[in-house]
This record gives sequence, C-alpha cells and structure tokens, in this order.
Amino acid sequence: MNFSEQLRKENDDLFQMIFAHPFVQGVGKGDISKEALAHYIKADYEYLNAFMQIYGIALSKSQDREDIAYFFDQIKFVLHDEIHPHRNFCEHIGVEYEALQGHSLPPTADHYIKHMMYHAQMGSSGEIIGALLPCPWTYLEIGKKLVEQYQPDESHPFYDWITFYTGEEIEHTTNELRTRLDRFAKQSSLEEQEKMKEAFRKSCQLELKFWEMAYTCEEWPSAEKGNR
Repeated sequence: MNFSEQLRKENDDLFQMIFAHPFVQGVGKGDISKEALAHYIKADYEYLNAFMQIYGIALSKSQDREDIAYFFDQIKFVLHDEIHPHRNFCEHIGVEYEALQGHSLPPTADHYIKHMMYHAQMGSSGEIIGALLPCPWTYLEIGKKLVEQYQPDESHPFYDWITFYTGEEIEHTTNELRTRLDRFAKQSSLEEQEKMKEAFRKSCQLELKFWEMAYTCEEWPSAEKGNR
C-alpha cells in the first residue's frame, strides 16, 4: 500500500461523512436551498482564489520543470474551468455569478484557507500537497457516488456540477497530486510523513466542515444578528 492509499484508508471515516452530508445529498437529490447554494459559491470562489495562490507557492518550491509545468497548468485549470460548476449553481438559483464574488469569508472557509497557507509557507512540498489533495479527491469521489446513487441525466438541475466532478480533469488532478505525494513521502523522514498526514487529515476535516458551513449559512458572530 503506497502512502496516498494509506491516507485514504485512514481518513475513510471523513470521506463517508462527506458523502452523507445533507448538502452533498441535496445536490444528488436536486433539492437544496438557494441560500445554501449562494453561501457555498461566495465562499468557494474565494477558496479557489487561495487554492491558485497555493499552487503558485508549490510551483515556486518545485525542483524540476515537470512539476513547474504541472502546477502552472493547474492554476489555469482552476482559473478557467472550475467556474463551470459554480455557474450551474448560479443558473439554478437565478443569480449572476459576479454578484456572488468578492464577499467576506465565513469562519470555516477562513480557517481552511489559513490552514493551507500555513503548510504552503512553512512546510515542505509534500506538506503542501497533503493539504491540497483532499479537495479534488473528495470532489471526485462525491461525483462518482452521486452518479452511482442517483444516476442523474441531463434533466437533473445539477447534472453539469456532478458530471464536472467525475470528469477526466478532476481524476487527472487527483492522480497527479497522489503520485507527487507518494514520491515525496518516499524521500521523507517519518517525522515529515507525519506532517503530511496531519495536513491531509485536517483538510479532510475542513472539507466536511465546508459543506456544513454552506448548508447552515455560517456567519461570524455579531451583535447585530443577536449573537453574544
């Protein structure tokens, strides 16, 4: 069993909780509130901006041209292609995509980005990939689970979202990141491997919390909202 396979096994509890989350299941059923979808898009737009920046840090720490080219291509993919599932949600709720951009991050998304930035700035290339990998990997498996469970056709309101995350690009991203993580793990000490594991698990935990954040329309505590 290679390193990434071991990580997937060790974190299956979190993957299963993600699959069962009411937001994810709501996507599969085609039944989720417009407020939750809008909250998700606002946070995910900013999250993906940060994701590209972290790819840029990974690129700057790369030692060979193959890795540099890979991370460069991934920045382009997030920038130009990963807007399509957002637009699917926007069309469903009848809101212009641009109206959901530039909003403040809710607590969980803020925490998630700072977690990844910490590992990007302070950690090794293996740590960076450990923090990045759960995002594409969980989405890839979510897409496959929803296809298996609900067998959506083109009449499904979130057909484009679901099929995007079962597409070749997401699978390619996941597999390439796994390959790189396995390579770095082989070259690393046990102490460094533990840091990779910690980064990976916390990102899995925050993926789950991200869905909950969107579903509950999480916001910062505020006296104006009756919170103390």
